[in-house]
Amino acid sequence: ARVKIFDTTLRDGEQSPGASLTGEEKLILAKQLAKLGVDIIEAGFPIASVGDFEAVKTIAQTVGCRDDPPIICGLSRARKVRHDSCSWLVGAVLLLRWMKQCT
Repeated sequence: ARVKIFDTTLRDGEQSPGASLTGEEKLILAKQLAKLGVDIIEAGFPIASVGDFEAVKTIAQTVGCRDDPPIICGLSRARKVRHDSCSWLVGAVLLLRWMKQCT
């Protein structure tokens, strides 16, 4: 059996008082987590802000589309508008992966 590593640093790490990461800092950390072999990276909470949405999208498009990528996900509450935000990002990454395999 294999244990899968699910890392929430990019989202949950910002829950500490005074802790905040820029989109660029999140991307740098996500690349390092991928190098470490983390299986799933929770990149943020896309509905929280435009900046967080863009950071999750950038991470999904770069780290999530490399060879043997980790799964990139975002936190979402069970409300349609919030779910749609995460669903759009996941759909975009799946399309990018499919296009990469077909070229």
